[in-house]
Amino acid sequence: METTRHFTATVYIVESGAVALHHHDRLGIQVPPGGHVDRDELPHEAGLREVDEETGLDATLLDDTEPVDAPAGRVLPQPRHQMLYDIDVHGDGKVSHQHIDHVYYARVGTREIDPAGDDEADPSAWAWYDRSELRDSELDPDTVQLALEAINAAEPATGGYSGASGSDSPSSD
Repeated sequence: METTRHFTATVYIVESGAVALHHHDRLGIQVPPGGHVDRDELPHEAGLREVDEETGLDATLLDDTEPVDAPAGRVLPQPRHQMLYDIDVHGDGKVSHQHIDHVYYARVGTREIDPAGDDEADPSAWAWYDRSELRDSELDPDTVQLALEAINAAEPATGGYSGASGSDSPSSD
């Protein structure tokens, strides 16, 4: 059996020490904004597009990627993690579909969620989780770990990260 793999991008968005997660109906779990990387997109662009479509928020990636003097190239924001998720696992244990997920962290300036895309979850499906709520939750362990990392990365005292967002930043092209 052949395994189909799709590239995806996920962005843990942080505002004032909390991350936004929403209930994903098909998966039955709380997840951050994210989705498939389109053919004409780079992974970080897909992540920012998904944040906009799903939340209506303008996100700034937390990007600590070092510049490289490359006349014929440019440095892309590095994901904080790359994860491989099995999507379709059959009774015989064989996997026919996987997602190669590029996980990014970002800041947003407000918690006012107003989806910009069609067929997105209602704002009431979203909740903001601070550190204690994450630790006390029954969320998936990877979601808790990554959300806590995102909160820590977004704090100015631990930061040291420059922002990369939309078309304003040379590292987001």
